[in-house]
Amino acid sequence: MSKIIFTGGGTAGHYAPNFAVISALKNSFDEIYYIGSNFGPEKQAVKSKNIPYFGVTTVKLLRSLSLKNATIPIKLLKGIKDSKKILREIQPDVVFSKGGYVALPVVIAASNLKIPVITHESDVSIGLANKIACRRSSMVLTSFEVTSKK
Repeated sequence: MSKIIFTGGGTAGHYAPNFAVISALKNSFDEIYYIGSNFGPEKQAVKSKNIPYFGVTTVKLLRSLSLKNATIPIKLLKGIKDSKKILREIQPDVVFSKGGYVALPVVIAASNLKIPVITHESDVSIGLANKIACRRSSMVLTSFEVTSKK
């Protein structure tokens, strides 16, 4: 039985493209799941597609001087732990990440568990979360040739 987990969120640009990939792959996998944030916009969008959804702790880097950034390591570690628990339970064959801060703990957890990760970056400029995720991915897909050289 083949299983795939999709991840990505925070904005529609990170989760909506996953729906096209899910549609294209729905006959290639027996089970499709989605891991996103506990409270982000992707949660309702994914649930409306009748895809099993799991929420994990996520954290976004604020690009300003903020004490909230001090909690990033703690929240990221919690998100990785949450993700590992779900990944161990589902035992997917692959994780497909569309990126964003929501995907980062899932990608790190999958990499640590030796689950192949495919990351897709559709923008010309790679976001911070995807820069980190790319280092832990088995394969990185880009929409622009110039992006793959960054």
